[in-house]
Amino acid sequence: MHVFLTGGTLDKHYNELNGELTFTETHMQAMLQQARMTVPYQVTQLMLKDSLEMTDTDRQCLAQACLDCTEQLMIVAHGTDTMVESAVVIAEQLQQTQQLNKVVVLFGAMLPFELSASDALFNLGTAVAAVQLAQPGVYITMNGQVFPFDQVQKNRAQGRFENTTSV
Repeated sequence: MHVFLTGGTLDKHYNELNGELTFTETHMQAMLQQARMTVPYQVTQLMLKDSLEMTDTDRQCLAQACLDCTEQLMIVAHGTDTMVESAVVIAEQLQQTQQLNKVVVLFGAMLPFELSASDALFNLGTAVAAVQLAQPGVYITMNGQVFPFDQVQKNRAQGRFENTTSV
């Protein structure tokens, strides 16, 4: 399994002096250790950005990393605001290049990992389980659910992800 890091809230650091959320370094190794991960994995940090600051070039870089990955199972840590947009780009690239045997699961968090009420570790665990069980394709996992990339949206008012076929 390959884990790609793009940033997002889960990797933000709370600056106690000014109250800002910023990126200093990834929390992924700490998350994987705390989860007591036994699934073999490799981690590649592509960027540490808020997903609202991601560009089309950033999304293409992420999609290319998925295309170039020799492993079939991939997890992408991503900010929740534009996670769906990135999933669409990845799915389109996999389709265009006929790499239809890969499983890509994007996940994120509503609160940074380092905060005690964070959902980051739970969402990581769900992503690890999903990537091993899902059929080839691109998925988003949040709030204990696994969604096909083209059937999900973020409900900003309620702070959760929902299936678009039942909304």
